Amino acid sequence: MQQLASYLSGVWQCGNSEGRTIRHAISGEALWQVSSDGLDMAAARRYAIERGGSALGAMTFVQRAAMLKALAKHLLAHKESFYEISAQTGATRADGWVDIEGGIGTLFAYAGLGSRELPDDQLWPEDELIPLSKQGEFAARHVLTRRDGVAVHINAFNFPCWGMLEKLAPTWLAGMPAIVKPGTASAQLTQAMVRAIVDSDLVPDGAISLICGGAGDLLDYLEEQDVVTFTGSAATGQKLRCHPNLVARSIPFTMEADSLNCCVLGSDVTAQQPEFALFIREVVREMTAKAGQKCTAIRRIMVPETQLEAVREALIARLSKVRWGDPAEEGVKMGALVSSEQRDDVAAQVNALVEAGCQLALGGTPDTRSPGAFFPPTLLVCPQPDEITAVHQREAFGPVATLMPYRDDDHAMALARAGCGSLAGTLVTNDEALARRFVLGAARAHGRLQILNGESAPGSTGHGSPLPQLVHGGPGRAGGGEELGGLRAVKHYLQRTAIQGSPSMLAAIGRQWVAGARVNESPVHPFRKEFEDLHPGDSLLTARRTVTEADIVNFACLSGDHFYAHMDKIGAAESLFGERVAHGYFVVSAGAGLFVDPGVGPVIANYGLNNLRFIEPVKIGDTIQARLTCKQKTAKAQKTPEDRPVGVVEWAVEVVNQHQQPVALWSILTLVARRNGDFPA
Repeated sequence: MQQLASYLSGVWQCGNSEGRTIRHAISGEALWQVSSDGLDMAAARRYAIERGGSALGAMTFVQRAAMLKALAKHLLAHKESFYEISAQTGATRADGWVDIEGGIGTLFAYAGLGSRELPDDQLWPEDELIPLSKQGEFAARHVLTRRDGVAVHINAFNFPCWGMLEKLAPTWLAGMPAIVKPGTASAQLTQAMVRAIVDSDLVPDGAISLICGGAGDLLDYLEEQDVVTFTGSAATGQKLRCHPNLVARSIPFTMEADSLNCCVLGSDVTAQQPEFALFIREVVREMTAKAGQKCTAIRRIMVPETQLEAVREALIARLSKVRWGDPAEEGVKMGALVSSEQRDDVAAQVNALVEAGCQLALGGTPDTRSPGAFFPPTLLVCPQPDEITAVHQREAFGPVATLMPYRDDDHAMALARAGCGSLAGTLVTNDEALARRFVLGAARAHGRLQILNGESAPGSTGHGSPLPQLVHGGPGRAGGGEELGGLRAVKHYLQRTAIQGSPSMLAAIGRQWVAGARVNESPVHPFRKEFEDLHPGDSLLTARRTVTEADIVNFACLSGDHFYAHMDKIGAAESLFGERVAHGYFVVSAGAGLFVDPGVGPVIANYGLNNLRFIEPVKIGDTIQARLTCKQKTAKAQKTPEDRPVGVVEWAVEVVNQHQQPVALWSILTLVARRNGDFPA
């Protein structure tokens, strides 16, 4: 039988023993041998850092984002080949969609985040200037820089594509190479996607490595600049977290573990309300998607004790209609578990819960006569969830959930917390006050909470769907880590450092102008400069303008803003201003009138205004003056060769009065023409 090759040190290579056998989840046919015995993990780490790390480190955040987008398009074009292999793991087409296209969608999401929100640089200034002296000559800011190591991703079997890609996206955006160790039972699908990535030539050599089989002694060779992430069982994760080398070198370790997630039927919901049906649908969907092999799947179902029997009957009726078996057969909605070993483990956990005092309401008996790893939808009932603690401790990682009653809202929150840390929870309710109490009482034990009702249901992505924009993780048993969550995931692979110095020095380091830094004034108006000719610090000090009563009256008539502080002499006199003042938005408009160059030029459009602050009132007779300064710039990639090449320039605007006191501060974003159509190297 052929061995499933690993990809290490830029070469596809096999271990020197037969290792473990991967079987078809439906037919039981032996597919691959998997072994990493004898592979040189130390050399693989060095290669990843020296080749992949160096190449990624030379790229800017924006260039890495462009790489992610190109790779996502490439993988999407080859998705059907992945679906064919996904069927070997027992997954239905719908299951495969979440794994394959959901993972590719994460690449697209991080590509967008990187191109929109990160600098076209290798260094990421995280915050604004922090003054450290009275005169402003000494200041600080936090910057994020690339770790000069490798990210080791140890993934679970249940999402062989998404589990890899949701970690690779922020890892590569941060500029780190990765060594991926997938769950063995479905490693052939991960390997197929890695082959597609390598063959695409879209990522640098060494940026990705793959271990099919055990991680061997890899963790022994890791150093302080490396990072380890783990997804899988809590027991395995705790062992890895305590690895002597990880502990001795304080190597960052992020864990996302399977958890006993809950779905709670609010005390306000009756069987006659639409939310009751939503609750039943959500539970059944989460029990049967991926045959229950999801770290976010609903394991504990909590309902008011008065609703226990109604919910039990409704769940049995709905689950009994779920057709399970070979996904290739028409009408099958739930496939197999990934292996017979997984099937046997689920059966053992169900038996343990029954022995602890839970009652079997539906299913529970695997079909051991079939070569496939099939397990039926199984519903347990726990009549005493306070006394039968096993229901909050044991997880059957399959299409299994336990129904339990609660007395009141406080009891429901206590039961939700009894899982000792969960990735996700759902509360079905129409009661806004109850929803707030539940968040206050249960959020501390959850990484994510969904409040579901008829209003949110049409757009809901579901209880068990991690999204790139949201944190995926949870406290306690769930591992204590945070994945995804937008750009916060990228920061996990970067080093945060506080840099102290003069404003001009900090501006030079960050390649972003900051308040108090030197400016560069020239006879050429900044709006007359093309993108390539602009530099952070390029500045214009405008002429002055004295604000008159006519200005205020005219602006009020034009805008329709007749607020008393601007138009009512008596009311304004009794206000904190003591007299009439100009509209804040008049100051913004007048400031723009002072700094804008009116002629046709490289500036195409103003499409954003950020961080507007009104510092001091502007009164009749005050004289204002504006300073416009180029703060930072980012080139934008062209979607098509026909598109006009442009970049985004952020300008800092400060308006002062005759006493040189700032009266308004803001920044604007403009599209500025570029001379060169190619994406900047």
